[in-house]
This record gives sequence, C-alpha cells and structure tokens, in this order.
Amino acid sequence: MINGGGNMARNKYPEETRNLIIDTAARLFTEKGYEHTSIQDIIDHLGGLSKGAIYYHFKSKEEIMNAVADRMYSPSNQKLYQICKRTDLNGLEKLKEIFRTSAFNPAHKNMFVAAPDMMKNPQLLRLLLNETQTESVDMVQKILEEGIADGSIHTEFPRELAEVLMLVSNVWLNPMIYHSSLEETVHKLKFYQYTLKLWGLDILDDEVIASLEGYTVLYNQKKGEEE
Repeated sequence: MINGGGNMARNKYPEETRNLIIDTAARLFTEKGYEHTSIQDIIDHLGGLSKGAIYYHFKSKEEIMNAVADRMYSPSNQKLYQICKRTDLNGLEKLKEIFRTSAFNPAHKNMFVAAPDMMKNPQLLRLLLNETQTESVDMVQKILEEGIADGSIHTEFPRELAEVLMLVSNVWLNPMIYHSSLEETVHKLKFYQYTLKLWGLDILDDEVIASLEGYTVLYNQKKGEEE
C-alpha cells in the first residue's frame, strides 16, 4: 500500500500536532509580531512537520491567531464566568468586577505584543466582532438584568446597553482596531468613564483606566519597532 508518511505523522496524534502549531505560532507572534510572521516561518519552527500538517488543522494564519487567542484567554474567561455565578455581589458589583478582571488580564499583554492590525486582517476583525456581539453581550446582558432585578442598575434597555458596552470596550477602545496615541486614549477613557457614570455605572476606577492606557502604550511601542 502506498501511503504518505507525512499524513500519518500528522494524523496519528492530531491534538498534539495542533497544540504544537499553536505553541509555535504564539511564540513567533510574540517575538516577531503577527504581521511579520508568515506560515512558512511557523513551518520552519515545527521540527520537520510539513505545510500540509498546518493546513490539516488550520485554513489560514488568521485561524491560527484565533486559536492562539483562545488559548491565551481561556483561563481569564473561566474567571469571568465564576464572577457571574457569585451570589455575594449585586449586578453593579459584578459588572465592575468583570471590567476590572478584564482590564488586568495578563493575556492582553501577550496579545498586544503580538500586535495584529485588525484593519489589515478582516478575518480577525470579523471573529472579534462576532464574539463581541454574541458571548460577551450575552454575559453582560445577564448581569445587567440581575442588576435591574436587585435595584443596583437602572435601564430599560439591558440588551442594547450590553451591546454598546462591549462595542466600546472591545472595538472603539481597542488600539488594534482604532489606532490611537496615548493622549487620544486618555481622552477616550475619560469620556467613557464620564458617560458610564451618567448611566449610573461607576465601574471604571483610576487603576483600571491606567491599565487600559498601558495597553495602548505597549501596542504602539510594538508597532513602532516593526516599522
């Protein structure tokens, strides 16, 4: 029987191969930046695996980046779900804790060092928008509804408010989408903090704002090194 040895190698332990690709890509994205890492670069660091091994698991570099992001954010996502289940916090307190946990998420540092430019990578942007408008919105909407029920949050539009919060936080304030200087980011965050307070949502303290400002600095530094 004629059999391609490469196919057997990549299919015998598919999960191990997939993890190796993700680990290798994550390291290269961090070292070289997403834009400056090619599929061939990843292949060259896979210890003899073929291009077919990558395309067996991933259709594109964008899909690999998405898998890397899923790996990065999995532990913090578990923390967010645990906050949602807490019974010692009211809705507003849960929302504030969600924002704080997200702001200090160590995965953000790795992501902003990898520095993918979402505007140059529409597939990555689509994946982010899809997640922003589904899972994230659903989670925040549930918290808002809990806050309405316990009296800590006042709104007649929990779904719409959840969508706005996630769009602003994950898109408008995201330097990988809206390229902003530190000064511009500071003004955006002050405006966001002011607007949230008008809505009765005092959930952004100075420490959270400082952390978010730091991600803009980190991303801009990385992009400056690549140019």
